[in-house]
Amino acid sequence: MRAGSKLSTAELTYRGSDGCPLYAAAFRPTGQPAVADDDPAVVLLHGGGPDHHMFVPLATQLADRHAVVLPDIRGYGRSICSDPACHSWARYTEDVVALLDHLGARRAVVGGAGLGATITLRTALAHPTRLHAAILISVEDIEDDEAKEAEIAFMDVFAARVRSDGIEAAWEPILRDLSPIIGTMVRDAIPRTDPGSLAAAAAIGRDRSFRSVDELAEVDVPMLIFPGIDWRHPPAMAEALARILPNGRLAAATLSADIETPEDFAQAFAPAIRDFLASIRLR
Repeated sequence: MRAGSKLSTAELTYRGSDGCPLYAAAFRPTGQPAVADDDPAVVLLHGGGPDHHMFVPLATQLADRHAVVLPDIRGYGRSICSDPACHSWARYTEDVVALLDHLGARRAVVGGAGLGATITLRTALAHPTRLHAAILISVEDIEDDEAKEAEIAFMDVFAARVRSDGIEAAWEPILRDLSPIIGTMVRDAIPRTDPGSLAAAAAIGRDRSFRSVDELAEVDVPMLIFPGIDWRHPPAMAEALARILPNGRLAAATLSADIETPEDFAQAFAPAIRDFLASIRLR
C-alpha cells in the first residue's frame, strides 16, 4: 500500500438467483464509495479448496486504489450450499452477476485463481458486458472426453472421502501433487469449511466448463493471464488462452515453489496486476 493510505473493510451478504445466501468481504480506500462507474470494483474469486482469505493480502495491496471484493464462492467458507444440484458453472456465473447487482456495479474487473479463473472465463463468455477486464491466475485445464470421465471419478471419490473421513483426510493425498501455496491456502481454510457444503461442491466435476479453448475466441475483454505449474493448472493452458483471446496477455510472473504463504502470493502477483489495472484505464 502507499504510505499513509487507509482501508475500510465491510462484510456483505447477498443472494444467488436461487435464493442461496452468499458472503463476500469488501476492501476500499477510506472515504471512497465501494463502487463507481468510472472506477470499477475488482472482484477476485478464490480457488477450489480455499476461501476468500487466500486473497486478503493481495486485496490490501490493491485496495489503496480500487475497491476490491472477495466473495466466498458457493460451497466454500461462509457461502454454504449443501445441495449438489446447485453446483454448476452456470450457477456460479449467475452468482457473480448477483454480486455485481448487489454492489450496484454495471461492470467490474473480475478475476480468480483455479476454480475462480474458470468462473471468470464463464462469466466473460456469458455476460461480456458486465466485465471491464479479467485476471486469470493458475488456469485450470480443459479436459477432453477421456480426461473428463477421470475428473468425474476423481471428484466423486473426493466427496466420498470428505463425508467418510473428514476434510483434512480428503485433501491430503491431493495436495502433495499440487503447488505448495495451494496446500497452505487449503489447510488454512479447513477450519472455516462446512464438510457437507464442500462435498456438495465436488459435484462441479460432473459439469463441463468448456469443450475446447476455441470456445473463448470471441471473448474480447482485456485479460491478464498467470500460468499455473501443476497437472491441474498446466502452463500450456495459459499459453493457449493468451494466443486465442483477442486481448489476452501472458504475465511474466507465475506460481513457484518459493511462494509459500498468501503474503508471498500477493508480493508475486500484485505488481503485475497493478500495472494491468493502470494500463486498461479504469479511471
